[in-house]
Amino acid sequence: MHFRACTQAIALVLAASLPALAEAAPPADPTLASKPASAATLAAQQAVAATLPPEDGRDAAFAAQGFVASAADPVIRDAAGRAVWNMVAYDWVSGPAPASVNPSLWREVGLLRKHGLFAVADGVWQVRGFDVSNMTVIRGQTGWVLVDPLTTKETAAAALALVNAQLGTRPVSAVIYSHSHADHFGGVRGVVAEADVASGKVQVIAPAHFIEEAASENVLAGAAMGRRAQYQFGGGLVPGAEGQMGSGIGLGVSSGTITLIAPSDTVSKTGETRVVDGVPMEFQIVSGSEAPSELNVYLPAAKVLLSAEMSTCSLHNILTPRGAKVRDTRAWAGYLDEALRLYGSRSDVVISSHCWPRFGQAEVSRMLASQRDNYRVLHDQTLRLMNRGETPAEIAEALVQPASLAADWFNHGYYGTYSHNAKAVYQFYLGWYDAVPANLNPWPAVEHAKRLVAAIGGPAKVIAQGRAAMKAGDYRWSSELLSAAVFADPANKVARALLADSYEQQGYQAESAIWRNQFLAAASELRNGRIASATSSQSQDMIAAVPTQLLLDSVATRIDPVKLAGRHAAINLVMPERGETAGVELTGTAMLARMGAAPDAAATLTAPRRLLLGLLFLKLPLAQLEAAGLKVEGDRAAVEAWLAALDPMPGAFNIAEP
Repeated sequence: MHFRACTQAIALVLAASLPALAEAAPPADPTLASKPASAATLAAQQAVAATLPPEDGRDAAFAAQGFVASAADPVIRDAAGRAVWNMVAYDWVSGPAPASVNPSLWREVGLLRKHGLFAVADGVWQVRGFDVSNMTVIRGQTGWVLVDPLTTKETAAAALALVNAQLGTRPVSAVIYSHSHADHFGGVRGVVAEADVASGKVQVIAPAHFIEEAASENVLAGAAMGRRAQYQFGGGLVPGAEGQMGSGIGLGVSSGTITLIAPSDTVSKTGETRVVDGVPMEFQIVSGSEAPSELNVYLPAAKVLLSAEMSTCSLHNILTPRGAKVRDTRAWAGYLDEALRLYGSRSDVVISSHCWPRFGQAEVSRMLASQRDNYRVLHDQTLRLMNRGETPAEIAEALVQPASLAADWFNHGYYGTYSHNAKAVYQFYLGWYDAVPANLNPWPAVEHAKRLVAAIGGPAKVIAQGRAAMKAGDYRWSSELLSAAVFADPANKVARALLADSYEQQGYQAESAIWRNQFLAAASELRNGRIASATSSQSQDMIAAVPTQLLLDSVATRIDPVKLAGRHAAINLVMPERGETAGVELTGTAMLARMGAAPDAAATLTAPRRLLLGLLFLKLPLAQLEAAGLKVEGDRAAVEAWLAALDPMPGAFNIAEP
């Protein structure tokens, strides 16, 4: 039975196009073709270039330092021969920035594109450029200790093969997951076998609550988050000067198989220590910063601090554009301050699970202190303006990164931005409502657009004003006007083409790679229809890791009360192979799921959980699953009424148009 649709819906979908070298064919209609940078965009890029910090060569030196070798074949393939990663997809990024790329982002991608095995300190290496994330390699007494085995098993296996080829073949003795995002654990089966973990031959260490957070990340909002992730990571976009320019802290996301092996040991508190295959380690718990379950690793013998994703080469996201729970900026700054106090003076190198290291004790301390201040300014100044009554949009417009912080390249917004993050801080404390009553109950997008277009005098006038704004280089305003024209009439080809052009210029100007991706993905969809993206879908490991309670809670979000038609019933689900029974209660308007049998159940379904998933997520016919071994006892009509009240699994939806 095929459960791809189920896995995509209940787990994190890292939607990103596989970095490739082939260019997409231009559309037949020239008005729908990608456009070069406009004069206004060229002027904006020149203005940005004039404000950038001086180039002192340190980042280039740090990114190249310790290079050992890279793979002879730059393309990583899966078992079927399908390419899942291309290391040289961005090799053309060199020399001066083209007008269609923000010069600061161009510089960033030029550094991120370096790939291979790099020596960090005595007994410590990193494999970089084999995925969106880095794999850290530590020499133990008997084998390799790996921190963050990339996103997919194919890229992780290729990274380990490079390590063994260059440093000598050794077994993997331990794996450490720094946090609960898939690009930091998904490749685990490419480097270790679960049987070796179960036998105790290989340790798998993670922060406390890792498995719950890894399993639950995006389960309930998976469909919406996966679709939005296509925009964030540039799904369907081709790397190029007028296309995708990475993700700000890495390039694309590999499109192989995401796997998961549960940890055999967890770390709960800052200051805990372990000796892992003979290597002393200290841990800092930073859960609630970039991930809800996250740790940093300090290696006292090597004087290396692995600051997983708490500090990287970019300002991070307080709220990801794909959607997630808002992160605690104040706590994030506090963790950076704690790391500075605990490890700053003891570290000769700071590495992370993205980007390149910084070498030298002074560099380590300066980076931690500067990034701490960057997040603290975001937090404190947003609250200062918020408490004066300013709205999220007003705060985002007014809040400017201090020049002293902008002087450090690693504080720039290649991933997160001051604008987006300021609004996120506001949301963390006050929610979405800005206290302006006009915004308390506004018309939804389509109705608002129709009224706005009518108020301006019709679509022709809106388009004319949009053209005028574009000619003046005011792409923010032209996009707002033209978006209204498209939402009022999605069939308006002129409005669609112009809106795509307006979005495109904003994408070209963006310093943030993921802002660029969102603008260019929207432009692509307006021109060519909904993008088809190579996605990284979770394997059965992810399904097995998701608790049954959480799966059933996800099913409950698809109940249509109208179809439920006031029905009250209880149905038990028995999964013998797991020793689990769950009770489903239909209350007439909602579905409640509880682990344990429901009293007075009208019906009982008994089957392996995989068959029940096929019934509830794929909506396979009940009779078909009965033939495969599912058993129905009791009121069959109650079961069929429950199934009929479930919406199908949600598919892709429109974003750039209604």
